[in-house]
Amino acid sequence: MKVAIIEDEPLIQEELIDLLNKYFQELEVIKTLISVKESIEWLNENMVDLLFMDIQLNDGISFEIFEHMEIKTPVIFVTAYNEYAIRAFKENSIGYLLKPIIDKDLIQAVNKFIDNKDYTYSDRIKKQY
Repeated sequence: MKVAIIEDEPLIQEELIDLLNKYFQELEVIKTLISVKESIEWLNENMVDLLFMDIQLNDGISFEIFEHMEIKTPVIFVTAYNEYAIRAFKENSIGYLLKPIIDKDLIQAVNKFIDNKDYTYSDRIKKQY
């Protein structure tokens, strides 16, 4: 499964890649992006299965990406700011991790993605009834 990371701090990018490689060999980080502008341009041309997204980027907040395009890809937010959690879940968020990243929380969020990856929308509806 292909993953992109939208994070402007190189150390956090590296830490996240290391943790994903350690716990989830089936995930391949194919791109790291550092800004709202770069992310919009890249996402308009490319697709991934999962996005990791910081909220504060060097040219704005990541929610601006959602204002410019529809993102159907599941998102796990990784941020130092807890005040954006409700807004994050209004987007396509399946997880909200606070920095510093705790292994257990990352594992739980990614497992949630993996567990739900194979369901179609109609399967989810059927399981609710």
